[in-house]
Amino acid sequence: MPISFVIHGAPRGKGRPRFGVVRGRATAFTDKQTVAYERTIQSAARSVMATREPLDGPVWVRINIFIQIPVSAPKWKQAQMRDGSIRPTRTPDADNVAKAVLDGINGVVFADDKQVVGMGVTKFYSDHARVEVTVGEVSHG
Repeated sequence: MPISFVIHGAPRGKGRPRFGVVRGRATAFTDKQTVAYERTIQSAARSVMATREPLDGPVWVRINIFIQIPVSAPKWKQAQMRDGSIRPTRTPDADNVAKAVLDGINGVVFADDKQVVGMGVTKFYSDHARVEVTVGEVSHG
């Protein structure tokens, strides 16, 4: 049975790694906004996984990204955004959101993101910004 949950709020893509020097050594680190968003994702995933163990076999992931309809857009354009005639081609990038989601649910919904053998990511406009995530086990046979 697939596992589904929603991450409420504006979708955010995984930030690029930042580089700095710690104790005289060059190191890469994740920016604070990305860390906070991944914690939000992790919290949403934990709420549905409270009584379950992480999946341990191959999994598929479906991610639907819903971008807030701009209030500045004309009414006719807002209507087309709502019905899917106009789709978002602006940031955040779908692949960066997917990376943030996978990193956020790693170790919670599945043991490791290397288990993901199939994935679909789609962006839509909506009156309510959010990311909907569904993870399922790959059936054998």
